[in-house]
Order: sequence, then structure tokens, then C-alpha cells
Amino acid sequence: MEHSVRLPLARRLGRRTYLTLCGAGFAFLIAPILVIVPLSFNAEPYFTFTEGMLRLDPEAWSLRWYEAILAPENGWGAALANSLLIGVAATVIATILGTTAALGLASDAMPFRRLAMGLLLSPMVTPIIIVGVGAFFFYSSLGLAQTHLGLILAHAALGAPFVVITVTATLAGFDHTLLRAAASLGAGPFTAFRRVQLPLIAPGVASGALFAFAASFDEVVIVLFMGGLEQRTIPRQMWSGIREQISPTLLAVATLLIVFALVVLVTVEWLRRRGETPA
Repeated sequence: MEHSVRLPLARRLGRRTYLTLCGAGFAFLIAPILVIVPLSFNAEPYFTFTEGMLRLDPEAWSLRWYEAILAPENGWGAALANSLLIGVAATVIATILGTTAALGLASDAMPFRRLAMGLLLSPMVTPIIIVGVGAFFFYSSLGLAQTHLGLILAHAALGAPFVVITVTATLAGFDHTLLRAAASLGAGPFTAFRRVQLPLIAPGVASGALFAFAASFDEVVIVLFMGGLEQRTIPRQMWSGIREQISPTLLAVATLLIVFALVVLVTVEWLRRRGETPA
């Protein structure tokens, strides 16, 4: 009887300890990021909480820094346009190349699959400063330095490994007998892929594309090496703002990027759950 009473007590204590540790870890990771959000609504040009903000005085809170983002003279609009252009184009290229590579790696007939996988994933584990230096010298020799095309190709190389990982994971649960059934009904390889395989692995492809876009949208080192004044992206603009003219506008932009990251994570989780749901 005493043992049966101690067991539930030990379980409750263990569960509370587990939840406490999870909460402490969550606060440790997220608190430094979330503190940016209220500071971005500061009516004063300070990076600290004013007395009015602490008293929740409405006059101490303002949207002035979000309005400053829209001012043409600040350059944020052009930086956003560059980030979207480079990010979308790089994502399209990375998704096509990454999906094609994942299909090849999923085939038993492909030799040296592990070596090929390691080479394809190398941009993820190589220090980004090395990737930036290599991209600069390589694309400079082709005359593509300080061009949108050069940045698109470099960002596509960074995003392709994310597509390879997600699509490869999705293909691990794909039933290849469906392709053989499609072939027996007269479908060619491309038709079978487009009509049978692609719809089933679409959640994995979309997840990889989202990760590739996020990697391109957030990248700054390669832009520092290869980008000129006409290729300034949002991270490059933030870097310049920190070095040249510190303004709370940076906090407003950072808050918008946090919202963007949350949207990406929620979308990826939704796609993952959708991919796990049996048809």
C-alpha cells in the first residue's frame, strides 16, 4: 500500500520537474528574442524600457519605427524587394535541384549514395564564412559578383541541402509499388512522377522549399561578400544600420522577421502533420 502511494507521488514530482526544466530551457532560448518585440513599440529612440512603458502609459508606445520602415529614404523597401526576389528565385532553383537529387539518392541503383549525400549536405556544415569566400572567388571569375544572378545561385546552393533532407525523409515512407503499378498501366517515368509520386511527397517538397527560402532570406555573410549597393537585402540593411546609424527601426524589422519565422515554423509543422495523415 505504501509503495502504491509513493509511485504516483514520484511520478507527479518527476513530471513537475520535467515541466520546470522545459519551461526554464524555453525561457533561456526565447526570452532574449522576445524582449525585442515590446522595445520596437518604444516612442522614444532608445533601446531600453522607459518609465512610461513600464507604467503602460499609452503615450510611451508608438508605431513610429514601423512607419519608418515604409519611408523610401531609409532603403528598407528596396532591401525587402531584393530579399524577396533573391529568396524566391533561389528557392525555385534549390527546390528543383534538391528534389531531383533526393529522387536519385532514394534509388537503390545509384552508386556511392552516402558519399553523394555528404557532398550535397556539405554547405550546411561548412562555416558560412568559407562558403562566402569561395562563392566570391568563384562567381567573380564568371563576372557574376555584385549581381542578382550571382546571389541567387549562391543562395540556391545554400538552400538545396534543406530540400534534399526533407524530400529524402519523405521518400523513406513512400511506397514504390505505386510507381510499378503506374508503369504497368502504361505511364512513363515522368508521368508516374507527376501524377503519382509528386502529389504524395508534396508536403516534404513544400517544407524543404520553406526552409530554403528562410535560409536565403536570413543570409547575410554571402551578401556581404558578393552584394553591391543594388543587391542590399534585409539582413544586409540591418548590418549596415548597426554599424552606421543605430535606430530602433532595427527592432521593428527584427520583430517582423520573428513573425515571419513563426509563420514558417507553423506552416512546416502543418505540412508535416498533413504528410503523416493517411489519405
